[in-house]
Amino acid sequence: MQRLVLTLAGPAILANLVTAIYNICDTYFVGTLGTSAEGAVGISFVAMTLIQSVGFGLGQGTGNAMARYLGRKEREKACVFSNTGLACTLLLGLAIAILGNVFIDPLCILAGSTDTILPYARVFVGIILLGAPFMCSTLLLNFQLRMEGEAFYSMLAIMSGAILNTFLTPALIYGAGMGIAGSATSTVLCEFMSFCILCFEMNKIGITPISRRWVRVPDRAMVREIFNGGFPSFIRQVMLGMATTLLNGAARPFGDAAIAAIAIVQRVSGFGNYVQIGIGQGFQPTVGYNYGAKKFDRIRAGYRFAVRTALAAVAAISVVTFVFAEPIVGLFSDDPEVIPIAVLALRLESVTLPLTGSAMITNFLLQTTGRMWRATILGACRLGLVLGPVVLVLPPMLGLLGVQLAQPVTDLITFAIGLPMAWSILRELRQEERTA
Repeated sequence: MQRLVLTLAGPAILANLVTAIYNICDTYFVGTLGTSAEGAVGISFVAMTLIQSVGFGLGQGTGNAMARYLGRKEREKACVFSNTGLACTLLLGLAIAILGNVFIDPLCILAGSTDTILPYARVFVGIILLGAPFMCSTLLLNFQLRMEGEAFYSMLAIMSGAILNTFLTPALIYGAGMGIAGSATSTVLCEFMSFCILCFEMNKIGITPISRRWVRVPDRAMVREIFNGGFPSFIRQVMLGMATTLLNGAARPFGDAAIAAIAIVQRVSGFGNYVQIGIGQGFQPTVGYNYGAKKFDRIRAGYRFAVRTALAAVAAISVVTFVFAEPIVGLFSDDPEVIPIAVLALRLESVTLPLTGSAMITNFLLQTTGRMWRATILGACRLGLVLGPVVLVLPPMLGLLGVQLAQPVTDLITFAIGLPMAWSILRELRQEERTA
């Protein structure tokens, strides 16, 4: 079981890390345009999480159902969920692209933009939103392919786009003289390329090929099944957008430097988060197949291994980001106001980030086994349910230090909430095993 989890997690982790490296490179190149431009990247997180909420929600909802049906040898039902999900992401992504650009200024201001950041954010976010149909669908297809056990091929698609993006971004920013618009344009073009590769892979390699004959108007039963499997991921991403909005809003009174610092810390700490997510993504298909086949002992073994691996891996990363926080931050900004804010925030986050892995793996287990509400609550804790009250309390009490402490304090509380949830789901699986 350990080898299977690592086999599936390895490509997911590698693809996630390449994406993290791209995000960091993107922040570096945009940072050369000034602190306000760098702040616009932080504002764009809200639009990105809106797009991701659709992709992850439908990807998880259809993918979890696919894994269960494939585990029961019901391929036709898996094909229906796969293709119906793709049609829905394209339509919902188109709606996001249109409505997001119609209300671009209110969206940027709601996300925490200052008057000096707004001109950059308007351009950057507006272009990103235009790519929403393909970005949503890329996330969905990537997840579906992994749930079919083809993590290596999903990795190739995501890495291809991310690697091209790393070279195309400076070419468009500097070579084509597009400025911050070049970074956003590069992102959209490379996401479209990843989408095309994933479509090709689904047809040539996947178990559930893309075809209009499998598309259905979702009935109540299908909606319920997708909802149960995907709603926690949807809420988790919505909460991530809310978390970014809350942190940017709390940082706004302290100026563009504080918003830019928070954006840098989010990108750097994303390394640890991406590793945890990759381990969870390797663990999740094994849960879907084994839960459908009622092999509960394998689920428990995989869970224990995934939690231990996530803790060890993220702890190693956090040691590096804590010790070398100042030179790491210095890669993205030479602004003397940004650096001290970001360095302290990164070190504080490095202390608590390793604890978040257990809650994340537990969330994947709850979600894949159909415990929708508990998965939703646990997934939302770190990104909103807990962070919201913390942001409302700490910054007014401690000022800028409260903004820097908000995420670490939230991590500690979420860890404490996740422990009893982990105990309860493992107990329930033992009861189901006895019944089966």
